[in-house]
Amino acid sequence: MSTTTDRLDTPRAAGMAGIAFALLLGAAIVLMRIAVPSGNAVEGPVDPDKRWAIQVALEIVPFAGIFFLWFMGALRAHTGSAEDRFVATVFLGSGFVFVATLFASAAAAGTVLAEGTPSDFGRHYAYTLLATYAMRMAAVFVLATSTIGRMLGVFPRPLALLGTVVGLVLLVAGSGVPWSELVFPAWALIVSVYILRVRRGAARRAPTPTNPP
Repeated sequence: MSTTTDRLDTPRAAGMAGIAFALLLGAAIVLMRIAVPSGNAVEGPVDPDKRWAIQVALEIVPFAGIFFLWFMGALRAHTGSAEDRFVATVFLGSGFVFVATLFASAAAAGTVLAEGTPSDFGRHYAYTLLATYAMRMAAVFVLATSTIGRMLGVFPRPLALLGTVVGLVLLVAGSGVPWSELVFPAWALIVSVYILRVRRGAARRAPTPTNPP
């Protein structure tokens, strides 16, 4: 397989991983919101009938984190090597911290399922990590990605504007607006679909190699 084909196929596969990340993270957030509507301890213990939602979310989160790393690779491949170093550093740093806090929130949520362990602390800790810290890092990641896309012209203006709005919503709203976390996987889904469409169009326009006479 030629080098040109490799450059086209790899971002396409990574774009599919971005779609998988968006769907998995969205499902995990919905499940966690069903089982743990908020981190307020005065609501009482978690409903035993809803513990299955936490268990399923905990099984999903590691795969969501793995696919997110592939999604980051898709974005970097799409922007190319001309990205600004400062913004690229913020992009990578916020992405890695987001994955770390996502995993930490999942581990904290696991204490809710631990037999004999009080659930109030684990519930509040998991909620704070996900709704406050992880989503703040997601906001920085979205803003950095949109900035890179706008500076290099690899994102259309509406997509870059959408990213700015999503980043500001995640940064300002945080845990104050229930279900606001879902705007992040929704944005990732839109960007992944856009990358796949662009790469598919580039593949169709690529010249077909001819054998020398």
